[in-house]
Amino acid sequence: MRKTPGGSRLSPTMRAAFVALLIAGTSGTTIAASPAHPAPNRGTTQFKGVNWADPRDNYADDAVVLSGLSTTDTYAQTYAKATRVISGFRKNLGANTVRLPINPYTVNGSYWKSYRAVIDAASAQGFKVIVSYWEGTGAKKDGFIDDPATFWPMWDTVVKAYQHDRRVYFEPMNEPHGYTETEWADIAAKWLATYPSVPRDRVFVSGAGYNDHVTSVCADPRLKGTYLSLHHYGFWKDYATYDQWVADLKARIGDCAGRTVADEFGAPMTTGLDYDKPDASDNFVNYVQAVTDTFRELKMGSVYWPGLRTDDTYSIQTLTGSAARPSLATTNQSGADRLAWAWGRGRPVQK
Repeated sequence: MRKTPGGSRLSPTMRAAFVALLIAGTSGTTIAASPAHPAPNRGTTQFKGVNWADPRDNYADDAVVLSGLSTTDTYAQTYAKATRVISGFRKNLGANTVRLPINPYTVNGSYWKSYRAVIDAASAQGFKVIVSYWEGTGAKKDGFIDDPATFWPMWDTVVKAYQHDRRVYFEPMNEPHGYTETEWADIAAKWLATYPSVPRDRVFVSGAGYNDHVTSVCADPRLKGTYLSLHHYGFWKDYATYDQWVADLKARIGDCAGRTVADEFGAPMTTGLDYDKPDASDNFVNYVQAVTDTFRELKMGSVYWPGLRTDDTYSIQTLTGSAARPSLATTNQSGADRLAWAWGRGRPVQK
C-alpha cells in the first residue's frame, strides 16, 4: 500500500534507458515451458484473501520481515508461527488466500531459507499464495524495479522453487507507477517470456500506475491469460458518495472483471467505524460498502490490505498470544462482515 502518490524521479530519456536495461538485463535463465497456459476461465471469486505485511509497509532495503516473525527464526520456527497466523486468517475471516512480499534481499540472501517456510506453511493449509515484488525505500521508492541485476535472479529462485506448486501465484511487481503503461506492459511481457514454465493463470499482472487501473494491461494481447491485480483505496478521495465510489471502481476495471483481483483495498479498522450500517456522511463507510458490494456483483476476488500489519490502523487482525505462539484477533467485526459479503457470504447492509 502507498498512501502518498509520487511521480517518477527520472527524465523520459533516462527512464527509457532504464527500461531497456531492465528488459535486456535478465539473468540469462529461461525456465522451460509447460505444455499449456490455460486462460483464467473460472472468474476470480476463488481468491478470498488478505495481505500479511512487514510493519514497514513492505518497502525495505533489507529482508522483508512479516509482522510476528523474525530474521533469527529458523525454518521450523517460521513454519510454526506462519501456520498459526494462516490458521487465524481462515478461522477469523474465512480467508483462503494470502499475499506476501518479496525483494532481492529476502530471496537472494540467507533469510530465504527461513522465509520459504511462510509460503510452504500457507500452501500446506490449502491457501493460495500470491508472491509479489516490492521496491526499496528512500530514492528507490519511485515505482521502478530497483536493480535488474538482482531482480531477475530473485525471480529465477522463486520460480524454480514454486513453479510446480499450483497454489503459488507470481506477481512480478507491486505498484509499478514509475513506468508508462506501455513500458510496464513490456516488462510484464518480458517476465512471461522469461518464465514460460509458469502457467499464465498463475501470474498476476499489476495494473499500471499504483495498480490503480487494469484497462491497459487487459487490452495487451501479450498478457492474455493472466490475472490482473487492482488496488483501490478510500483515501484517494476526501469524500465520495456510495454511488461515486462504485462508478470510480468500475471505471478502473472496465470490462476486465473476469480477470481482475483487487489484491489491495482497505480502510481504517481500529478507529471504531461501523461498516455494517449506512452512513452517507462518512467517506470510508461509503467506500467499504461500495467496493464490497461491487466485488460481489462482478464476481471478483479480493485480498484485503492488510490482514496483519503491526501498528497499521487498517489492519483487520492483530497479534495476540506469545511471540513463539502467535494468535490473531479481529479488530473490527463489521469490517470482517464486509469481507465475508464481498466473498459471497453474509448479509447485505440494511439501507
